[in-house]
Amino acid sequence: MPLAFLTSLYFEGYPRWLPEPWRLLKATTAISTIALTKWYTSGRPNPAERNMHGRVVLITGGTSGIGAATAYELAQRGAQVVLLTRLPPTDAFLAEYVDDLRARTGNHMVYAEQVDLADLHSVRQFATRWIDNAPPRRLDMIVLCAATMVPPGGKRVETEEGVEVTWMVNFLANFHLLGILSPAIRAQPFDRDVRIVVPTCSSYIASPRLDVEIQEKEWTPQTAYARSKLALMVFAKAYQKHLDAYKRPDQLPMTARVVLVDPGLARTPGMRRWLTRGSLWGLLVYVVLYFFAWLFLKSPTMAAQSLLFAAMESSLVRLPGGRLFKECMEVDCARKDVDDEEVAKKLWEASDKLIERVEKQQAVKRARAKKEQEKSEEEAKKAAQVDEIESLVGAITRGKAKAAKETQKKNGKRGKAAGSSTNSYKLRRPPFSILSGPHASPVAHGYVYQDAPRGDGKSAGPRL
Repeated sequence: MPLAFLTSLYFEGYPRWLPEPWRLLKATTAISTIALTKWYTSGRPNPAERNMHGRVVLITGGTSGIGAATAYELAQRGAQVVLLTRLPPTDAFLAEYVDDLRARTGNHMVYAEQVDLADLHSVRQFATRWIDNAPPRRLDMIVLCAATMVPPGGKRVETEEGVEVTWMVNFLANFHLLGILSPAIRAQPFDRDVRIVVPTCSSYIASPRLDVEIQEKEWTPQTAYARSKLALMVFAKAYQKHLDAYKRPDQLPMTARVVLVDPGLARTPGMRRWLTRGSLWGLLVYVVLYFFAWLFLKSPTMAAQSLLFAAMESSLVRLPGGRLFKECMEVDCARKDVDDEEVAKKLWEASDKLIERVEKQQAVKRARAKKEQEKSEEEAKKAAQVDEIESLVGAITRGKAKAAKETQKKNGKRGKAAGSSTNSYKLRRPPFSILSGPHASPVAHGYVYQDAPRGDGKSAGPRL
């Protein structure tokens, strides 16, 4: 076919049905440029592979975006995936999502646990339940994919506990979770490769220093997000040192590793919310210009490749922890204060104090609410008892009234019956009496019949 085409092109000239060479060159160049740009922006695929059967993985943010793609890939490789979500496992959406993930991966070892990262008490409840098991539960990996951001131009938002929501979800909740799960991580056997995968973002480069407090007037969504990511990176480095400082009872080295990952920019719900500024008009512009979002942003699956590399690369267990990976390659941190021990110490102490203060306040509120609830329940119980007694008294009263009414009816019937029997007796009385004596008339046998005296009260029967 190509030979025949070239032959006709040589002998018959350029065919009319083909575009002009210049147009064809421009179209080919445009298509090639788009293809190369998309190939470059899609990122590098994960070159590592690992058998994940039997491994227990805790993952936050595993129901959307990069976290969902990571959970799918790990479940497909046989890992036991525990999704930490703010929704309860009985929620209809979450139950359907878990069933769908099990069906698509063929792995039924996918579960969900309720952990609201905007609530420190919820984090403590889950982590405490996890470490209370004896013997310690198996734990091979923790992937912290959950994050939130306020759209540009938005106002500062605080959780019910009074903490700024970006700082709470992106940093403080992860700090609290890993702090409580630390005994469970250190209790794992020596031959178990435990990894804590911490996704971050290049926005940490523009963050202000952590030892400088941001005034409320200076707060912006961009600054809050960048600062939370910088704090998470500083804590991840310090947490690796915290694990390395632990001396195992068997005198063997600690094999747990903290791995920092920059997945890049992807078409996730968070990125869409950021680009659209959380408005319908922004969403309309996003839909119209979706081609550019598709061209320059990764898909969630390709963004998850670096996380999968951090989870499955076997050589990482032989390297020191706290390294940063991007596009499945190790890169250096762009800021020196990420490794500053003094900054990490101050951040750790300040976070501990903040958590302690917030939990005390919330404990007092919960105790007060519990006391009020018990009081209201006691009052409701007393009211129910009073209502029960009143209803019982009313029932007794109505029963007595009904009995009296029935007795009255019976008495009335008896009176009527007695009256009717008296009247009939009087009617059956004979109208005459048989008398004897001086008033008797001379008849046969010496007996006479005379009218009975009326009203004498004596029997009207015959008398001799």
